[in-house]
Amino acid sequence: MKIFLKKNYGQHLLINKNIIKNIIFLINPKYHHNMVEIGPGLGSLTIPMVNYNKNLSVIEIDKNLINILKKNKILINANVNFILNNVLNFNFLNLIKKFKKRIRIFGSLPYNISTKIIFYLFKYLSNIKDINFIMQKEVVDCLIAQPGGRNYGRLSIITQLFFKIKSLIKINPSSFFPKPKIISNMIYMRPYNNNPYNLNNIFFLKKIIKQTFSMRRKILRNSLINLFSIEELNFLGIDYKIRAEDVSISEYCQLAHWLELKNKRL
Repeated sequence: MKIFLKKNYGQHLLINKNIIKNIIFLINPKYHHNMVEIGPGLGSLTIPMVNYNKNLSVIEIDKNLINILKKNKILINANVNFILNNVLNFNFLNLIKKFKKRIRIFGSLPYNISTKIIFYLFKYLSNIKDINFIMQKEVVDCLIAQPGGRNYGRLSIITQLFFKIKSLIKINPSSFFPKPKIISNMIYMRPYNNNPYNLNNIFFLKKIIKQTFSMRRKILRNSLINLFSIEELNFLGIDYKIRAEDVSISEYCQLAHWLELKNKRL
């Protein structure tokens, strides 16, 4: 059987059986969980997953790959729910209603849209139990970065605002076909049950971090000069002599909350 992978979909198929076993072990699926796989490809994770789970849905944009999966006897017998769709257009609430429980999402993401997929899932936070993704290591390094690190930035702040995130295993290019030019990483993400940051409106947070990180070499006194006075930064207990990458998420939330109050008073 000839398989034609489409470059524009960023398709790289997992072929390392030991890595696949390790991934399934780390996901730790249970029989009754509501599992959703994004980008199943030829089923390298899908096929072993059905040994542990009876509520599996797969979302695939490539019609050819879906048709191949639909002919697999193991997947047919497991009653896998095949969904031909672009994940960025898919309404995950349909699966919530069907199985009446929160979803667990996993998959090896196309490198070119991995962050778009994560941001798209923000709207379903209350319906997601957890996420296990394989994606490019450089993006994972940004997702888990802490203040003071060179990878800490807008992506770190926005995702950690909503998720507890943990890097699990590194996956070398040789574990895929075709071989990508970059190293991959498996990451675990779980939405907070009780969000520690207590920030309902992220509009002002986005405004602040966009401004500070576009001028990341400048200290806060200069990068935020049009939004905050030195007196305000001092009042909030934030050192105006530090740079964008040294400000914690809690401190950014403080700034966002203060800016929101200021705008309400205008």
